[in-house]
Amino acid sequence: MAKPLVAIVGRPNVGKSMLFNKLTGHRTSIVEDTPGVTRDRIYGDCEWCGHNFSWGETGGIDPNTENDMLKFMRRQAEIGIELADCIVMVVDVRTGVTAADQDVATMLRKSGKPVALAVNKCDSIGPVNLAVYEFYGLGIGDLFEVSALHGHGTGDLLDWCVEQFPEGAEEEENDDIIKVAIVGKPNVGKSSLLNRILGEERVIVSNVAGTTRDAIDSYFENETGKYCLIDTAGMRRKSKVDDAIERYSNMRSINAIERADVCLILIDANDGVTDQDTKIAGLVHEAGKAAIIVVNKWDAVEDKETNTMRDKELAVKDGLSYMTYAPVMFLSALTGQRVDKLFPMIQEVHKQNTSRITTGALNSILAEATARVQPPSDKGRRLKIYYMTQAGTKPPHFVIFCNDARLFHFSYQRYLENQIREVFGLKGTPVRITIRQKGDKEEE
Repeated sequence: MAKPLVAIVGRPNVGKSMLFNKLTGHRTSIVEDTPGVTRDRIYGDCEWCGHNFSWGETGGIDPNTENDMLKFMRRQAEIGIELADCIVMVVDVRTGVTAADQDVATMLRKSGKPVALAVNKCDSIGPVNLAVYEFYGLGIGDLFEVSALHGHGTGDLLDWCVEQFPEGAEEEENDDIIKVAIVGKPNVGKSSLLNRILGEERVIVSNVAGTTRDAIDSYFENETGKYCLIDTAGMRRKSKVDDAIERYSNMRSINAIERADVCLILIDANDGVTDQDTKIAGLVHEAGKAAIIVVNKWDAVEDKETNTMRDKELAVKDGLSYMTYAPVMFLSALTGQRVDKLFPMIQEVHKQNTSRITTGALNSILAEATARVQPPSDKGRRLKIYYMTQAGTKPPHFVIFCNDARLFHFSYQRYLENQIREVFGLKGTPVRITIRQKGDKEEE
C-alpha cells in the first residue's frame, strides 16, 4: 500500500513552502517572499510517531485569476487535492481572512476530504492570539496555531494528520526504486517528457523559460520496474542568472543530479549540442551518474532522410566527446514517439553503473591488454603493472597497482579503460580509475 499523502494548500504567500520545509526537515521547496514561487506539486517524506507519510505542497491558489500561469498552478493544486488522504489549508494570521481564503475553503469543503486549518505566523509563545478566532468563520473546524518559522504547534497538526490516515496504510518498500533525474537547459521539453510518461499534467508545461523552479519528484511503475522521476528546472549559464529564485532553482537541479541513479540529459533536436548542454552533461559525468542522452522534439525535425538519425547521433557524440559511453536516444515527448523505449535503457545503464567485476576477470583482461600493447617507459624505466581490482560502484571504480605511478601515462590508462569496456560493456556509465604505487594501501 502506498504511503499516505497530506496536501498543503492555500492562497499565495501564506508560508506554505516554509511550513513544508519545517515538516519534512529538508529545504526542498524554495522559500522567497514573492507570491507564485512554488508552481508545481512538490513532495517530501515525513516520519511522526512511527508513521511514515508524504507531504505534498502545491502552488498558491488564486480562484478568480485570469493569468494563465496562475490557472496552471490552480490545476496543479486541484490534482494534489484529489490525490491526498487529508489536507492542510494554510492561512496568515497577520492578514486575517481574505476573500481568496474564503474561496479556497469553499473549494476544500467540496472535496469531501478531511481538512485542517493551519493558522500560520503565530510566532510568539503565550496566550492564544485573539486574531485566530476570525478563521473559524471559514467553516473548517480543526484549527491549529502554527509557526512555520519556529515550528510551534506543528506537533498537534502532525497528530491530527496521523489520525486521518486509512487503516493499514504503510510505507512501500523502495529499495528497488531507480531515481531518474531529467536535466537540461530551459525549454528542451523536460516537463513535457515527465507528463507524457505519467499520463497526467504532473507539472506545468509552458513555452516560457523558467516555468519549472523546484526539482519535482514523481513515482512511476511499469512492467520494467519502479522509478522516482525528478523533473528539474532548466539550467542557464551563470551569466544569465540574475534572479535569486533562479539561482535556487539551479542549486536544486544540481542536487537532483547528485541524488539520482540515472540522468536523462535532454537536448533539443533542432538546436543540437550547445555550450550549455556540454556543461550540464559535464555535471552528470563528474558526478559519476549513469546517463542517457535524449534528443527530444525529433518530430519537429524536417526533411528527415535515411541517414539523418545516424548523422545526428554522430554530431551529438562529437559534441559530447567525453561521454561516448552514453547511449543516444531520439524521441518526441509531444507525440510519445519512442518514449516507451526509455525504460529498458534506464534499467540497462543502471545495471552497468552498479555492476561488479571479479578481480580474476579484471586481471585476465589486464594480462591480455599489456601483452598486446606494452606499458610505456621513461628514461629506461618501464612501467610494471601488478594487478587490478574493483574498489566500488556508482560508478565502477577500479584500482591499478604498479611500480611507479609517474610512469602511468594518461593515454595508457584510457587504453586499459577501453579494453575493460570492450569486454564488459559498461554502457551508459563513466568509469573511475585510481593508480596506486607499490606499497600504497589498497582501497576498501
